Parts: sequence; C-alpha cells; structure tokens
Amino acid sequence: MYCILVAGMPASGKSTFAAWLSREKHLPCMSKDQIKELLFDIVGFRSRQEKVALGTAAEKILYAFAQTHLAAGLPFILENNFEDSSREGLVSLLEKYGCFPITVLFDGDIEVLYQRFILRDQSPPRHRGHVVNTQYPEASEPAPYCPMSLEDFRWGMEARGFARFHPGGAVFRVDCTDFSRVDYSAIVQQIEEILRKDTLRKDEKF
Repeated sequence: MYCILVAGMPASGKSTFAAWLSREKHLPCMSKDQIKELLFDIVGFRSRQEKVALGTAAEKILYAFAQTHLAAGLPFILENNFEDSSREGLVSLLEKYGCFPITVLFDGDIEVLYQRFILRDQSPPRHRGHVVNTQYPEASEPAPYCPMSLEDFRWGMEARGFARFHPGGAVFRVDCTDFSRVDYSAIVQQIEEILRKDTLRKDEKF
C-alpha cells in the first residue's frame, strides 16, 4: 500500500499540483488548507490561540481522512505544509498500516517564494482563514498591509522545516522557482518508476 504526500514550501504550487494529480489518477485527495477553510467559515477564530487550535484540528481531520483509507487498503493523496512537528504522528500512522509514502517536495528560490507569499497574502480572493493576521479579531477597516520581512520568512521556513520534510519512503524535490518549468508529466513518471520497484506489492497500480 502506498500514499502520495505533496509537501514543501508555501506558495510553491502544491495545492494546484495535488488537485491535478487527484483528477489525473482518480485518487482521493485531502488538503489541510481545504479543511481550515471549512472550519474557519463555520467557527472562525478571534485570537492567535484560536487560530493555532483551528490549524491543529485541521491536521487531525487530515490524518483521520488518511486513516480511513489506510484501514481500507486504498491509496490516497495528502497535501500540506508538512513540517517537523507533523512528522512523528504521520510516520506512526503510516507504519501502523505498512504504508509506503512517496513525497513530492516542492521547493525553490527562497526570495521568489517570499515574493509570491506576500502577493498571495494581499490578494483579495485569498481566503481569510489563511491570511497572516496582524490583529485579532480583524478590524472592519484593516490597517495598511505590513508584510513580514524576507529574513523573518526565511527564518520561519527553516525553523519549521518545510523544505526538509522526510517521513521515510521515497522523497523527490520539485524546483518551483519558475512555474513554467514544472513538468507534471515528469513528476508522474517519477512516481510510476518508484511504484515499479520491489518495495511495493507488484499488484499495486498508479
């Protein structure tokens, strides 16, 4: 049994790829951000503590989704900014069911990702559950946007370990510095090659 984990840096195109792969290969997919949006729309948050709690709840639901598929012996896709703190719980779950993870780790030039992150954070369509808050609860007339610095962004990414996530199994990196050079078909070929190896049962298909 296998699963595909779409992981890596923020603003790297993970969600878009995971959704495409789900459609292309008819695999069930769940994203932590999708769950956060639903929870925010229903219960919201009015403090930093509540925002963190909502994120924790979203991760638990994500892993509950994984467990239902693991128990049924079905492959699936999870998409998330997996970080150091995510690893232990996920590894325990995968090991319990003997699941082989294939991690597609999206990475790229930190300055390019920072600029994308800031632009996305200011985008009006950006779901409010993901926006980096400077005030709780949000004011009806928000203050002028004050982005975090590149240095703080770099430090946060390193401290949380987005670019080094490795839950075992197979891990390969995708350079998303230039979206036009990201080849989804080549990624699928890499996954198919991994699935042809003897580490997985020969009757499993992708």
